[in-house]
Amino acid sequence: MAAPVLQPVSPPKTRPPGAVKPLGSVRLRRSQRRAAALFITPFFVLFGAVMVAPIGYAVWMSLFQEHSSGLGFGGTERVFSGFGNYTRALSDAGFRDSFAHIGLYCALYIPVMIGGSLLLALLVDSALARAKRFFQLALFLPHAIPGLIASIIWIYLYTPGLSPVLEWIGALGGSWNFYSNDHVLSSMVNLCAWQWIGYNMVIFYAALQAVPREVIEAAVVDGAGAVRTALRIKVPMIASAVVMTVLFTCVGAIQIFTEPKLLNQRGAPSIDTEWSPTLFIWKAGFVQHDYGLAAAASLILALLGVVLSYIVTRLGNRWKAAS
Repeated sequence: MAAPVLQPVSPPKTRPPGAVKPLGSVRLRRSQRRAAALFITPFFVLFGAVMVAPIGYAVWMSLFQEHSSGLGFGGTERVFSGFGNYTRALSDAGFRDSFAHIGLYCALYIPVMIGGSLLLALLVDSALARAKRFFQLALFLPHAIPGLIASIIWIYLYTPGLSPVLEWIGALGGSWNFYSNDHVLSSMVNLCAWQWIGYNMVIFYAALQAVPREVIEAAVVDGAGAVRTALRIKVPMIASAVVMTVLFTCVGAIQIFTEPKLLNQRGAPSIDTEWSPTLFIWKAGFVQHDYGLAAAASLILALLGVVLSYIVTRLGNRWKAAS
């Protein structure tokens, strides 16, 4: 039998360095760029209209002050003040105290929110849990209620003479004042946590579904209990979701407005009209009509959100690297 004849293999054809690209490929790339630009342009238009333009307008307003002529019966004129509105905001005792109030609120609210939602997610994800779909829906339902409606519901439950909760406490021989200086902060935390804890629980539960089940089974075989498996395996493996949730919770907490506003209207003695930075901004802009001061305070609050986001992200990255 004759041996097969091997045919020489020709090297692949390559285009010389200075060769001109085919006209068809150039047209294809141009059409791809046009299609990409067509899909991206609406995003940049909306981003500029709802984000960049309002921020730019706020920066412009923060550089001016309005002064009334005469005894207040004449018109007003807008005067360039530079950083005068920022100095006024930072030198205002009410504005400075509002950050202390919001810091105390965050110190209580964030651990309750993150710890409670993470605990609920771990319980729903555990092997012993039953009716997981029902509990997911039941815990998420409070978030579907608008924030103002939820606040009004809890204000009703906090008000003496209307609240069945206070009647039950009184029937047991106790007393409780949700609006007192000692309890109003916990009342506010309870109101906000009730609405958002189910939302964060869904985020954590979705992240837990991506944890490889063989890893959990290996931990069980090695003798790890349910608590140790949750703390040593599940939580470190969803560190990204935890950091993201902490970040969103911090940014949302410093912008609290509805809850202290309603508690102030119900006569809570320690909640004044400048209790939070957003209440101070609302009062400056819509009560005092000092739009320059309101814009400057808003930008200071936005800068705080940026700094807080940076700190949370850096600390979260260190935690993820360590775990």
